[in-house]
Amino acid sequence: MKKLNGLFCILALVICFSVILVGCGSQTEEKNASSGTDSYLTITDDADRQVVLTKKPERIVPLSASFLEPLHAVDGKIVARVSAKTGIPKEDENLPQVGNVYNINIEKVIEAQPDLVIAYKGMNDKFVSTFEENGIPVVVLEMRTYDQVKHTVDVLGQIAGNTDKAKTLIQDMDNKIAEIKAKLPNEHKRIAILHSTAQNVTVQLEGSIAGSTAEILEFENIAKGLTPLESNPTSAPYSLETLVSANPDVIFVTSMGKLETIKKSMMENVENNPAWQTLPAVKEKKVYFLPQELFLLSPGIHYPEAVEAMAKLVYPDKFN
Repeated sequence: MKKLNGLFCILALVICFSVILVGCGSQTEEKNASSGTDSYLTITDDADRQVVLTKKPERIVPLSASFLEPLHAVDGKIVARVSAKTGIPKEDENLPQVGNVYNINIEKVIEAQPDLVIAYKGMNDKFVSTFEENGIPVVVLEMRTYDQVKHTVDVLGQIAGNTDKAKTLIQDMDNKIAEIKAKLPNEHKRIAILHSTAQNVTVQLEGSIAGSTAEILEFENIAKGLTPLESNPTSAPYSLETLVSANPDVIFVTSMGKLETIKKSMMENVENNPAWQTLPAVKEKKVYFLPQELFLLSPGIHYPEAVEAMAKLVYPDKFN
């Protein structure tokens, strides 16, 4: 009888111990689930969306050519690309194409079986929900200003698991820009940036590529503080009267379309309009057309080249 009682006691202890272990196991599982320890990375993107990646992406489809070079710099795995006349690295030329940045072919993207899509804010937003409905995570990023480019490189470095390479690239860009700025005289320049198309002319704000570049060079943009257009937060309405009143030292022009045609049309207007002729920038021939390959679409990791291009136009003697 004593032996039987002893067996019952041992059995009871085993059952109690098992219950404790099960309880601890459940608590650990709940803790892991709540803390997300089984996920690879959580990102708050430029659209203020929280994106959880459960694993390191090995099949990335970027929806803008601007993302290609930064992805290569951090060893990101690209399986398809957009169609573009410029900005396609040699190693990506033979990749499957998924349409252009403004007209993405959703079926082609899904065919590429991506485990991550990288969308450009303001261009690809309408596609985000469709990809998410198909189980494809999407990170939305923006690369117009230099700070946005550096942020994008940092995020892509996290995604690819190569944060050290991202930091090195950012530092390299910063160093190149510092070297360019060191060549410039310490003086005040008031500038205007006009964006010309076949249809109209607008002025560029600090959030534009040219506006950000001018800010890096510490030029004073006469458009700073103007109310942006509803359709384009990087631009404001153009007014010749405002331009004359602001009296900029230098006028930069960015253009969309055939550069020579736009340049000819605009310069004819400048030469034949008495109001334009009152501007010192016009009198001193300091109206400069910025290269489209650096200022129409994001220069991305080539931002130092955009900074140098703008600086050279104003101070050509400093870059002999």
